[in-house]
Amino acid sequence: MKALKQISSITMLSFFMMAFSQCSSTKKLQEKAPMTLGDVYCQRWIAGVQGGGSGLNVFIPVNDASISLDSVFFRGKAAKLEIKQAGQETIYIGRFSGEVNQKRDINMNGDVKAEYGNKPPIIYNKNPFELKHNECVVSYMKGKKKEYFKIENIKEKDLIPYPSAPRNGQ
Repeated sequence: MKALKQISSITMLSFFMMAFSQCSSTKKLQEKAPMTLGDVYCQRWIAGVQGGGSGLNVFIPVNDASISLDSVFFRGKAAKLEIKQAGQETIYIGRFSGEVNQKRDINMNGDVKAEYGNKPPIIYNKNPFELKHNECVVSYMKGKKKEYFKIENIKEKDLIPYPSAPRNGQ
């Protein structure tokens, strides 16, 4: 009976240790952005060529370039941010590839060795934030610590249908 109580107390202690260790790994959001942001928007695109791809881009205009943004979490996915200069303004772009119009070269064969070279499906990591459809979270480095802030009311612009490729000889 005494051994059962010890096992029970050890189990409870380890349960509480695991529960509290999970709390420290949650990501804290800042109340507001550490810099002045322009109008943040997202825009879908699709290639006019079969297999040319599709996706969604998130554009984050920044007036203050003293802080460098790292990643964006949006609609259940995460992407590294690219930097583009537009005059005095710096624009960070998060590019999310879509499932529509992707090139699919899959070799299906009874021999497993013949299927070598098939690309595995893309599996996205679960977004660690609870976000609405028009919200995103942006990460940046402050010293050696990663910080996060939320952007709300992201506007979605009309789809960009890129034209098809030019014909041969043109």
